[in-house]
Amino acid sequence: MARSSSGIVAGLTVAAIAAVGFLAFQASANVPETLGKPSPNVSAKSSAHKAPQKKDPAALPTSGTGMRVVYSTGGDRVWLVGAGNKVRRTFKVTPGTVDPAAGTYAVTTRAGAVTGSDGTQIEHVVRFTLVNGIAIGFSAAVDGSTDAPDPEKKLGGIRASRADGDAMWAFATVGAKVVVVR
Repeated sequence: MARSSSGIVAGLTVAAIAAVGFLAFQASANVPETLGKPSPNVSAKSSAHKAPQKKDPAALPTSGTGMRVVYSTGGDRVWLVGAGNKVRRTFKVTPGTVDPAAGTYAVTTRAGAVTGSDGTQIEHVVRFTLVNGIAIGFSAAVDGSTDAPDPEKKLGGIRASRADGDAMWAFATVGAKVVVVR
């Protein structure tokens, strides 16, 4: 009798597999064409979470560690980064016509008030490098202007508002690290 019961179990197993296969075939033949496609009734708001998020332009770029000034030549933005990698302040700037190369520098000289290469009275000048003899540094125009420089002139001044220039002056003393990123 052991042989006949194993034959029955084998027969039932084959029949069960065949039935499952048949049901799977029937189910796949009746799948709606729209299955897996977004419904036309889905609002743009509900599907917006799937879109890739744009990077915040004010977010601190990768720029090392420690207290530092970070200047993005591509974003025309400065970050003053304090202890613990905490951004103390970030602000937009108007670059000169000559950009420094990406890299790490140190503040070399400072001046309270001078006349800029473009003839503008500037204050809180914080210089950190030279490019082909042109001084590159941060400053603020005494009259508060942040106009784009004359593109015909070779100018290295990176202009900020007076309030941002004050913050830079207080933060970036001689020897302070300046990191330039693209």
